[in-house]
Amino acid sequence: MAACIFCKIIKGKSCEIPCFKLFESDKTLAFLDINPLSKGHALVIPKFHGEKLSDIPDEHLSEILPVAKKLVAATGATNYNILQNNGRIAHQLVDHVHFHMIPKPSEEQGLGVGWPQQPTDMDALKALFEDIKSKM
Repeated sequence: MAACIFCKIIKGKSCEIPCFKLFESDKTLAFLDINPLSKGHALVIPKFHGEKLSDIPDEHLSEILPVAKKLVAATGATNYNILQNNGRIAHQLVDHVHFHMIPKPSEEQGLGVGWPQQPTDMDALKALFEDIKSKM
């Protein structure tokens, strides 16, 4: 996609935005986030362009978590988040699938997360389970 900043980085056509490549293969690119939440915050992206996870063929996702795991080891992070957002209301800002590896060295640094749990109706949950399971 011509306007996608991550596609420009993949093609080496983004001179105005620095890219500190940490890993690159035919399918995957990992680089430091230029607006990090903590030291070592990195992005892992498939080179195949797709806005949402469901847009990416499985074979282009096969290296993502192994590369994220290598980043964890390389940064020495013992506490960290692996984050992937889909859509604006889910906080996705760049329309190219990307995974964040965000070290969490302290309560003040890294990703802060709220977890607004909802009460569950067990009958509704069972019906949802049956519906989703039948489509897997």
